[in-house]
Amino acid sequence: MPRLLFEKTGTAIWMSHLDLMRVFQRAFKRAGLPLTHTKGFNPRPSVSIALPLSVGVESICELLDFDLEGEPIPVEEIRDRLNAALVPGVHVRECYETGRKIRDLSLLRCRVTLEYDGGVPEGAAEAIRALFARESLTVEKKSKNGTAEQDIIPMIRSLSVEPGERGILLLDGIVCCQNPTLNPAQLHGAIVRYLPEYAPDFCRIRREEIYDTTQTIFR
Repeated sequence: MPRLLFEKTGTAIWMSHLDLMRVFQRAFKRAGLPLTHTKGFNPRPSVSIALPLSVGVESICELLDFDLEGEPIPVEEIRDRLNAALVPGVHVRECYETGRKIRDLSLLRCRVTLEYDGGVPEGAAEAIRALFARESLTVEKKSKNGTAEQDIIPMIRSLSVEPGERGILLLDGIVCCQNPTLNPAQLHGAIVRYLPEYAPDFCRIRREEIYDTTQTIFR
């Protein structure tokens, strides 16, 4: 099945997952790329996104699988025709004839930007580094079934905390994204819960890259 690598940036980050799916379905139609449909009582267009994004999260490494009717079309042409039909902020970077099995997707590189209106508090970077160096760190996780406590330390492969521009701290981490899953927002949640004196005024999250278990880039 063909696969897209796409990014979701700018104002498009406020689009929900379902709205993003509809955007792609309409883009395929406008681009003259007819999607196949699933079988059964309620047929649906054959498109699926590997790791649905939370609203407000930016990404440059999203994967979408699709299937087209008719004769094969060069992947470069599919990419260009879709980009001409997509909305601002949603952009196809590459198109592949096929991709690896999604079950092999394991790790995510993310950047969490902590913004402090009055400047980064003294000692914040050191305290946050020490927080994520603990042997155990329990954070609340929300799901369809409610909320539960989750120890996030086993799901963090690496994490750095460095100063950025004035009033900013940057968390750059590689975390598990499947079986089990750590939502990068939980890193911010841990700071708010355990270090309220260093909680930022605003937090931005960006997905940078995805990997398999050996930390090889996943496509």
